[in-house]
Amino acid sequence: MKRLVVVGIAFGIFLGGCSVSSGQNDETVKVGIRNSEEKTWTYIQEKAEEEGVDLELVELDATVDPNQILVEGDIDINAFQHIAYLDLFNEANETNIVPIATTIIAPLGMYSDTITEISELADGSTVALPNDSSNWGRALALLQSEGLIKLVDDFDGNGGADKVKENPKNLEFVPVDGASAPRVMEDLDAAIINNGVALQANLMLDDAVIHEDATAKPYINIIATLEENKDQPAFQTIIDIYQSDETANFIEETYDGNYLPTFITLEELSTYKETY
Repeated sequence: MKRLVVVGIAFGIFLGGCSVSSGQNDETVKVGIRNSEEKTWTYIQEKAEEEGVDLELVELDATVDPNQILVEGDIDINAFQHIAYLDLFNEANETNIVPIATTIIAPLGMYSDTITEISELADGSTVALPNDSSNWGRALALLQSEGLIKLVDDFDGNGGADKVKENPKNLEFVPVDGASAPRVMEDLDAAIINNGVALQANLMLDDAVIHEDATAKPYINIIATLEENKDQPAFQTIIDIYQSDETANFIEETYDGNYLPTFITLEELSTYKETY
């Protein structure tokens, strides 16, 4: 049975069907999150209650796919992924999950126990990369932005060994499960680690040898839901709270600049592939 850690509710996760409902004074929305953003969503939860929305936080561990839980109807929205990952999931699973708002960029970074500057990365160095296709591609894009490699002309944002066209430093790339990257870093020259995983390992963005910035449009995180539910009024209330200046300030202060609040329109987000 899938293991869920539930914040704010004790029962009722797997009862089936969407939980968006309206009572006399409030509406209930279940949001699936990872624990890396629990503090943000607890803040949103408190603000939503003031607006008459009962926001229930469903904290999902790494063994549970928040998109699958959304498709099964056990949550109403989720907030854990970037737009490039969502598109890959939809394509692979023939699902129709859509973004309804942008939230943050959690910059991907290269971390190392042995170097502090990218110029110190020697020829033939071993570098761990996340082994899921979208984050593998994201890691390769970061390396290309630093001039370390050159990717194929038709690069689509997804990773794989065949996506590297030129590798002048003869770097050896070691695909690993993203959650294990901080541990394998001890045995390699460097590791490219997702922001949330890095924070859980007490690696701050300032510790990174290199990292993304807010211009990495394909990797803007989103709030997502099933296409048929996207116009729920309660969802818009949650979006308005998340995209407020107050929430942006909370995120910057709480996470010491490791998460970058990034609020753009869905129309602008839809052009993300043009950045590849």
